[in-house]
Amino acid sequence: MGPLSYPAVKGIDMRILLGLVLALPALCAAQQRQDYFGDPFVQVTSALAGCPTPEPPSMTPEELRAAAHVRSQHGGSCYRAGRCRLPDSYQYDKEIIPRVQLYLRQDGRFGDTSVWALGERRLVSLKGCVQSLEQALAMERAVLLVDDVMGVINQLMVGTSGKPPYEAARQPKP
Repeated sequence: MGPLSYPAVKGIDMRILLGLVLALPALCAAQQRQDYFGDPFVQVTSALAGCPTPEPPSMTPEELRAAAHVRSQHGGSCYRAGRCRLPDSYQYDKEIIPRVQLYLRQDGRFGDTSVWALGERRLVSLKGCVQSLEQALAMERAVLLVDDVMGVINQLMVGTSGKPPYEAARQPKP
């Protein structure tokens, strides 16, 4: 046996096994998701038990590289066009989402819902469960009244059963 040959163990070629062992940390790191941008994501209301919890914002390092350029272009275009006072539209989100949360809680019409709000580029995504389509539309219109909100992405579902129109949080395996 020469210096570069590896014996087989129970039918497994040791070169393949060594390659897998060396590649495993890189594969695991590439799949780890985290919130690189700190987009604000809060639960606004919590009255409907059984409402599917939305997946918090997260991405892999690979997705981060792809998103960074798009975010820089979108973030600055608002300012360059004269529609934003701040140079990056993502800077508004950390102020907008707490105001959305406060406004919806104090409104009085939405206390029987379970809703989360996500802010990205002055756009507010509403995810969760409401009692009726009319209530979902009323919530969307209410959020549009919050200062600096440019638009609302309504991903609300009526009731708590069925497939949500948003990605639900992954449940940990026992």
